[in-house]
Amino acid sequence: MLPAWDEAEGSARAREVFAAHFDGEPTGVWSAPGRVNLIGEHTDYNGGLCLPIALEHRTYVALRRRSDDAIHLFSEREGSAWQSTLAEVAPGAVSGWGAYPAGVAWALGELGQDTGGFDAAVASCVPYGAGLSSSAALECAFAMAFAAAPGWTGPDPDTDAGRAELAGACVRAENEIAGANTGGMDQAASLRAHAGHALLLDTRDASVRHIPFDLTAAGLELLVIDTRAEHALVDGQYAQRRETCEAAAAALGVATLREIEPADLVAALDRLDSGVARRRVRHVVTEIVRVEQFVTLLQTGRVGEVGPLMDASHASLATDYEVSCAELDVAVEAAREAGALGARMTGGGFGGSAIALVPAGSGPTVAQTVTAAFAAAGFTAPAFLAATAAAPAH
Repeated sequence: MLPAWDEAEGSARAREVFAAHFDGEPTGVWSAPGRVNLIGEHTDYNGGLCLPIALEHRTYVALRRRSDDAIHLFSEREGSAWQSTLAEVAPGAVSGWGAYPAGVAWALGELGQDTGGFDAAVASCVPYGAGLSSSAALECAFAMAFAAAPGWTGPDPDTDAGRAELAGACVRAENEIAGANTGGMDQAASLRAHAGHALLLDTRDASVRHIPFDLTAAGLELLVIDTRAEHALVDGQYAQRRETCEAAAAALGVATLREIEPADLVAALDRLDSGVARRRVRHVVTEIVRVEQFVTLLQTGRVGEVGPLMDASHASLATDYEVSCAELDVAVEAAREAGALGARMTGGGFGGSAIALVPAGSGPTVAQTVTAAFAAAGFTAPAFLAATAAAPAH
């Protein structure tokens, strides 16, 4: 299992990286978690519902302001430096991993909050390329660092409304500067989740509800399977799905696909000329229903009954939305064969991770079965971590 660092270790690592690449001390260290989405995939940019939890695995940022507008970054994971100036950061103007934190500074500047230049060192135990929102964790840790500056008059990180505004800036950074046209679920989870709870995010109005999520009490645990089939949300496939959904909504005369009632789905599909569009719309509408059903089960103490919803979600993502892959399908099938109550891909897809709801204590056995299935298929060995609903960025 891939361990999460405790805060003392994460902070120490970030400070050590800072000391190795910059003179003097950072002002402080800020951190933000990755996330796992329990259900509600590809609904966030369609005005829908999603249900993520924050992970214990976090990205740590040691940061110090500069007197000029220079940006000097170093990432332990990337093993590389990234430099630019605030003046140079604009849509289409910068690239590489540093575009994510630099983009947050740019987006806050667009809100009238000048961050100034900064030196920063990054250390992270959020797996990269695993569909666990390492990019959002990076953005949100920097957002919290910027909001801690003396004299800060921007979004208040001590309020949910302020965190929602910071999340919006992080989404702009990812969309407009880093070039990944994602929705807002990842940043909301990283900044607005509560420990011990799943975050029910309504992306139509950015409102949230915190749903108790205590698997231990139910005798269960959530296993994350990193397939090591690395995904990238800037390769065009993700954007293509989003464009198809937006075009379908326009053709149906609605602002987002959320406006389509489940009872009206068949009639709506009949109005679309494209088979691809029909499949995409069907996934979104039925996935929103699955989120509602999942939440109802959690609220009534029936978490052990959510497995079929997870299975149905994966089937819809694989068949209607076409964002699964061979590694994800093998992981899901093997986990079910090993006794998982339910399993599904999580995140944007095209690789990344799957999750499996398993009886407490059975995680290692399920992991062995999945590993054997990967070996039989000739895939790179997967990695695993246990997911617990953790605290947000701070």
